[in-house]
Amino acid sequence: MKKIVYVVLFLTSLACKEQVKPVEKQEEQKEEIVALNDFPEALRKVFDAHGGLDIWEKQRTLVFDLPKPDARETHTVDLISRKDKITTTNFSIGFDGQHVWLLDMDKSYNGDAVFYHNLMFYFYAMPFVLADDGINYGATEDLEFEGVSYPGIRISYDNGVGASSKDEYYLHYHPETFQMQWLGYTVTYRSGEVSDNVKWIRYADWMDINGIVLPKSITWYNYEGKTIKEEKSTVTFENIELSTKKKGATFYQKPEEAAYVTKE
Repeated sequence: MKKIVYVVLFLTSLACKEQVKPVEKQEEQKEEIVALNDFPEALRKVFDAHGGLDIWEKQRTLVFDLPKPDARETHTVDLISRKDKITTTNFSIGFDGQHVWLLDMDKSYNGDAVFYHNLMFYFYAMPFVLADDGINYGATEDLEFEGVSYPGIRISYDNGVGASSKDEYYLHYHPETFQMQWLGYTVTYRSGEVSDNVKWIRYADWMDINGIVLPKSITWYNYEGKTIKEEKSTVTFENIELSTKKKGATFYQKPEEAAYVTKE
């Protein structure tokens, strides 16, 4: 999300001599390129604390497993096109770049595939997904937890961005290391209305994957407003792969037996 502004300076001088017709002299055109960064300085420091946005943007494919009691889920995401695929022993979900599809021969999947297909990717790929296009950054008050005050950044989206552009996120980072510590978020997918019910996830368990710092696990907490209570549930990520190579052309395509699904 960088804008390049070209500032062109034309310097023209006129030289006049007695009894000589004025001659216009045009100096060589000078072009100055100024790089402007749309990210708040604090967010750039958060990116740097997690390996750097420049390294992240060189990656193409992310794979991770979610161990679950009924079936292990393997999530694969193209980091450029944002096509994705979830495979289990019982069902598969995918996004081919335009539509979400579901392969569920045994009718064992009871969720909302449109809502879920990239949900865990966004939680897992924090903070880097907050560099996407169509995002607005603002101020928010610090989050207090166990005697530490965590500064934060408020994130909102332009209209029409994603499946629920009225969602809001609140990234809170350690005041000294700038490593991400908390994520607050609202859910407007089904209602379509702005919500003030902010849910809270703690990011305190990290690992290094090819120079990028990604979570081993994330933990939801009970809360009352911005008062964080006790732990509620934890999701663990396993078998992480981060690669500069992309999958084959048909990897994310809908299988013949699958069906396209729409928002419920």
